[in-house]
Amino acid sequence: MKELEGLRKIIHVDMDAFFASVEQRDNPDLRGKPVAVGGSAQRGVVAAASYEARKYGVKSAMPSITAKRLCPNLIFVKARFDQYKKVSGQIREIFAEYTNLIEPLSLDEAYLDVTENFKGIETATEIARQIRTRIKERTHLTASAGVSYNKFLAKTASDVNKPDGLFVIKPHQAEAFVENLEIRRFYGIGKVTAEKMVKLGIFTGKELREKSLEYLVNHFGKAGQYYYEICRGEDHRQVNPERIRKSIGLENTFNRDISEPEELYQELDRILEELEMRLKRSKAFGKTVTLKVKYKDFEQITRSRTTQILIMEAGTIGKLAYELLNTLLPMEKGVRLMGVTLSNLEFADELEGRQLTLEF
Repeated sequence: MKELEGLRKIIHVDMDAFFASVEQRDNPDLRGKPVAVGGSAQRGVVAAASYEARKYGVKSAMPSITAKRLCPNLIFVKARFDQYKKVSGQIREIFAEYTNLIEPLSLDEAYLDVTENFKGIETATEIARQIRTRIKERTHLTASAGVSYNKFLAKTASDVNKPDGLFVIKPHQAEAFVENLEIRRFYGIGKVTAEKMVKLGIFTGKELREKSLEYLVNHFGKAGQYYYEICRGEDHRQVNPERIRKSIGLENTFNRDISEPEELYQELDRILEELEMRLKRSKAFGKTVTLKVKYKDFEQITRSRTTQILIMEAGTIGKLAYELLNTLLPMEKGVRLMGVTLSNLEFADELEGRQLTLEF
């Protein structure tokens, strides 16, 4: 493990079942009941599930029809992202009372570096306690937090006592904690990689640490370096308040499968209209347009087009999206979902010195 000198004080805050908890807070009839945000009983995908629904195995990104089969009493509610963003802003304001080193990962979670903090509080544990209390007082929602000396350990710790929990991993505790940690609970090791590791006889951090750097790189490529470090409790990434969003996109699941070009174009127009508004709000521009299509049998394909210069007009995004859709016509089977994403982003406030015509 690392020497104590130079260690940071990192907090990872993660709201508990955020979208579903907001819905239950705002609608008393939903409290204590299994709730899924997004989708419907017949179609779509679950965006978030309440803890009551999770007991049945309902998870985010699960097809709605599967979720309903697992939990017949599941209540589907429409997502209200404007409301979630509003609450997320309130939480961010609380973070800012303690530090300006805040790295949001999504609307409901963030890293905070509180090595030096505005209130002069000595321990990160006390700051995490105060933040959780302030969030509950202001939003009537619960948050879980993990505290440690790097991002990997703080992120892992925040999941230990969920929901409404706090867990601290001190430097002298890290080695034993990581050694006993199941591979599937390592942040940054996905389901497929975890299954591969199990086949190689790697079940916990202890077995992972026994493998050489050369062995891990040979089996897992560049990620092997990361695995070699985290099983030793090492993570050199800094909390980055300038973390840039990589893409902005929108997708819709249709009420029924469609395949006729005219209907597909109409749905694409609706997606492009909403995407344009999101790009305006974010003041974002990009170089890569990606079209995503999911067929009725859940087969999924994507098509992308990258330009040499920033796309400055919504019409250009639409033109490229139409061209990508045309490459898939005629459709041999019905389409249940379609989406458009703009990536390779740059933002207006970062493009100083350039003569730009912002026509979104």
